[in-house]
Amino acid sequence: MENQTHLDRSEVIRKTQVWLKEVVIGLNLCPFAALPFAQETVRYVVLETSEGSEILESMRVEMRRLMETPAIILETSLLILPVAFKNFLDFNDFLYTANALLEQEGWAGELQVASFHPHYQFAGTVQDAPGNYTNRAPYPILHLLREESIEAALEQVQDPDEIYKRNIRTMEELGLAGIQRLWLKI
Repeated sequence: MENQTHLDRSEVIRKTQVWLKEVVIGLNLCPFAALPFAQETVRYVVLETSEGSEILESMRVEMRRLMETPAIILETSLLILPVAFKNFLDFNDFLYTANALLEQEGWAGELQVASFHPHYQFAGTVQDAPGNYTNRAPYPILHLLREESIEAALEQVQDPDEIYKRNIRTMEELGLAGIQRLWLKI
């Protein structure tokens, strides 16, 4: 069902860009995000639907665009879902379908989907655990990434498995009060 209120797409993109700059890049949660952001090779696609089939079709179109466009022009895409998946568990369940589409289209091993949500919660954590904020964003987001770009970036990192642990430590050191101050910028 479509959202009946007007959605300001430019405001959705602005908030997403502020989140990228202040949180993801500013806290170095993703050491690979700064370059595509600075080079403006990130595509922001705002979807004004909550229909799973429409989201999947947009995802298919965007994956095809990534596969057909050189990385120097388009490195990665963010499918921003401001009216869909208010419930994190519904979003998390949808990721199985999104990954199945990747397999079905033959792009597994070439593309992958990362996920972010305003209420992201790792299994076994309480809702307000600071570590959950490593994957929280202003809106539900399906981040489409190129596998070869990830592999190339990981070659520059001494211990890739340490990234998520460091991110959780960063958020824990910041604490909920610090995280809330940061989110006020968004």
